[in-house]
Amino acid sequence: MRHQNFIDRDKLYGMLDNNAPSESQLNDILNKARKLKGLNLDDVAKLLCVEDEADIQKILDTAEYCKDEIYGRRLVLFAPIYTGNACVNNCVYCGFRRDNKALKRKILTLDEIETETLHLLRMGHKRALLICGESPRNDANYMVEAIRRCYAAKDEKGSTIRRINVELAPMSVEDYAKLKAERIGTYVCFQETYDPVEYAKFHPAGTPKSDYLYRLTCMDRAQEGGINDVGIGVLFGLVDYRFEILALMEHARHLEEDYGCGPHTVSFPRIEPAEGTPFSLPENIPHPVSDKDFMKIIAIIRIAMPYTGIIISTRERPEMRDKLVKYGVSQISAASETNPGGYDEEGDNTAAKPYEKTGTTGAQFTLGDHRSLDEVISMMIDGGYIPSFCTGCYRKGRVGADFMDLAKPGLIKEFCKPNAMFTFREYLEDYASPATKEKGLRLLKQLTETFSKEDLKKRVEGNLCKIGEGERDLYF
Repeated sequence: MRHQNFIDRDKLYGMLDNNAPSESQLNDILNKARKLKGLNLDDVAKLLCVEDEADIQKILDTAEYCKDEIYGRRLVLFAPIYTGNACVNNCVYCGFRRDNKALKRKILTLDEIETETLHLLRMGHKRALLICGESPRNDANYMVEAIRRCYAAKDEKGSTIRRINVELAPMSVEDYAKLKAERIGTYVCFQETYDPVEYAKFHPAGTPKSDYLYRLTCMDRAQEGGINDVGIGVLFGLVDYRFEILALMEHARHLEEDYGCGPHTVSFPRIEPAEGTPFSLPENIPHPVSDKDFMKIIAIIRIAMPYTGIIISTRERPEMRDKLVKYGVSQISAASETNPGGYDEEGDNTAAKPYEKTGTTGAQFTLGDHRSLDEVISMMIDGGYIPSFCTGCYRKGRVGADFMDLAKPGLIKEFCKPNAMFTFREYLEDYASPATKEKGLRLLKQLTETFSKEDLKKRVEGNLCKIGEGERDLYF
């Protein structure tokens, strides 16, 4: 079945012409946002046209309010596992592009995937994102085996990966059904750019990814294959970011109307330099996004789609990531490597010629945040955030529309905060440095006192004590 294009390019660009809101319009939109019901396309178009620093700060303040009301101080952590960098596509901005002769190509064996998983487990990770280039060698059947091996891995403390998300190229309904059968969490695929005219320039003809409509409608096929948690995103720097945000809103609306639930997550990577990829250098990026505009983008999506998770990767610098968690980001990767085998200190990459930007050969892009997981968690504790590795909702079946039914009236909070605290306590007991453990336990004690319902407080205290005594994987 060939699905229809739901992006009206001319309409969306037209909404950006002389559409800055008046002061009263801006206040009305932000007051509406504080009701936590989201915003419509016209509201978002107006906010995207705001340039005044004071008005942008109003948007940021509103985003901070919305995030705190819905997510509290929770911040979910994960790490990617790149299973391969071989790719048949030739995307001009990507280090994995077919014509990049500087890249050392590799597709991991199942044993190597297990090794990478063990490295993540020994850091303390419980959530992984499997990702790879598009190649016949790492098709859906390969990914099924990769998922199984990743889930099967167990470290010396008995820890396992509890949730695997996948970021993979568009595929058939039948192949999506195969992934669903393997207990994946969220299926992620970025449109890169929603502008069909510009899309053709960045994705040369003759490769699978050059088919704009096939990529645009991949989430339709994923839903038809039984995957009800999907993640969408764009790559900032290709076209006007304001158009991309409006198009992303239209994509979310399409999923909500046709399948009963919008995206579980949205991601906002900016183009970063990549080995052997001149287009990705700052001076060659067509529409670079400044830090100021990037913060505005995150804030606008937080108030426009208040219950959708916002993901920021280690592409961004530590100082930028630390700011963005305040204004909307709810999930971050930590201690990431973007090349296959990158976590294995004994792997082939140690013998490869170092890349001056990424520090490794075979990477997809430059990393901006090189902190360890413990260092990231230490930062989070200092900011009063709850580092979360929680996977309770997925294993309890609170996904897709069922999750949103609990999230929108605020009922999900009674699960999320305690479950985050339980996984945080596990990390502190099993993997944290002594300094991180000490201040983390203090934070948990403070958080326990914030529960207003006495019975819930006692249940939380009980589970925290059980974890301290050696029990694991407790969740509501």
